[in-house]
Amino acid sequence: MTTMERAVKDAATFGDDPAGDRRPRPVRVFVIDDHPMIRHGLAAMIRGEREFEWVGEAASGDDALKLAPALLPDLVLVDLVMPGPDGVATIEALKPLLPAAHFVVLTSVLEPAEVRRAMDAGAGGYLLKSASTQELVTVMRSAARGQRVLAPEVSDALAADERAAVPGADLTQRERELLGLMARGLSNQQISNRLGIAMPTVKFHVTNILAKLHADNRTEAVLTALRSKIVSLD
Repeated sequence: MTTMERAVKDAATFGDDPAGDRRPRPVRVFVIDDHPMIRHGLAAMIRGEREFEWVGEAASGDDALKLAPALLPDLVLVDLVMPGPDGVATIEALKPLLPAAHFVVLTSVLEPAEVRRAMDAGAGGYLLKSASTQELVTVMRSAARGQRVLAPEVSDALAADERAAVPGADLTQRERELLGLMARGLSNQQISNRLGIAMPTVKFHVTNILAKLHADNRTEAVLTALRSKIVSLD
C-alpha cells in the first residue's frame, strides 16, 4: 500500500472528538500564495470539504507572519516562490510561532534541491499545483496527521537525482562486467575474447561507460570506478 493510499484509508478517523462526538474536527487551514486566483481556488475547494476549515490567507511570507499566528491554523499551505521571504524561509519563521501546525508546500517547482530544503525546514508534504483536488486533499489529510507525504512525481524526481549523484548508479550489469575487466588492464580485444562478444559491441559498451562516469578516457573511468567502489581488484 502506498503512502497516498494509506493516507486515504486513515483519513476517515482523523480528528475524532475525545468527548464522544464522532464527527471529525475540521482541520484549520491557512494558505500562503502570491497569486489571488490560486488562493481563491483553494478557498473554494477547502470550504467544500467538511473535514477542513478555511481560516485565512496571505499573499507573502511577511503577511503570513503577521496574520497566521493569531489564527492558529492546524495546516498551512505554502507556495515556494513569493515576493520577500520564499516558502522555505516562511516555514522556518512560522514554525516557532505555530509549533503545533503542519506545513505543506504547494508549488510549481520540481527541483530536488528545493524539495530537500522544504522538507528540512519542516514541511510535511510537497505537492505540485498541477495535482488534482483529490491528490491535494489526500496530502493535506496525511500532513495534518503528522505524516510526511510527497507526490509521486516528487518522489520520482528525488530518486532520479539520488541515482545521478552516485557515480555509476546507471551502469548496466554488462557495463559493470566490462569495467571490471578494464580495471584489470584488459584491452578491448582481450575483453572481446573473454566475453565472446564482437569488438564493435565492446567499443559501444566502453563508450557508454565513459559517458556515464563522465570520464574522458579509460584510465579516468577505472580510477572513478575504484574510488567509488563500483569495481574491485580483489
